[in-house]
Amino acid sequence: MATQNCRPSLLICCVLLIALLAGGESLAPRINKENCTYAVTIETTCTKGAETSNHIRLRFGDTNSNDIVVHHLNSKHIRRVDPIAPDVLDDVPRKPFQACVVDEFQVKGQCVDSPVCYLYLKLSGTDDWRPGFAQVHVLEGSHSHLSSNYFYFRRYLPRHVWHGSDVCDKEVTPFGIKHKRKVFAK
Repeated sequence: MATQNCRPSLLICCVLLIALLAGGESLAPRINKENCTYAVTIETTCTKGAETSNHIRLRFGDTNSNDIVVHHLNSKHIRRVDPIAPDVLDDVPRKPFQACVVDEFQVKGQCVDSPVCYLYLKLSGTDDWRPGFAQVHVLEGSHSHLSSNYFYFRRYLPRHVWHGSDVCDKEVTPFGIKHKRKVFAK
């Protein structure tokens, strides 16, 4: 009698297992754990007092909510480049974010699925900084077409807030182009 009571629950378990396998889906959410390497190029303008020695944070991503955050961009500095041509001026370690200089940083993070369409910078500290432009290059071959366009700043950054551009979600209205705002929680 006890074996007859177990048969219906065993049958139900088997049916559920077959249904899961036939559907090809698992109950656990799929997480994209693939990481990519990015080259971030940032220009500091030639304005007097444009340089900074403070910590800079970087946030960029795509329309699919792939958000890459770099808390200490200063530590990712790899070289100073020529703003006219992509030649490396020197490989000697130097302090980043000096006036009239284009710096390149190497950053690792999750891969983007669509082109990089937003970029924000955050200045922490007491001195001012005036970046000119920033650009993100995806270094992996299969993802290289997802690199960003230029993001222009050309103004002193406010301190302790994210400041940048978002061209991901835009809608053309009779009154002009409407952009959706991103709100980043602490």
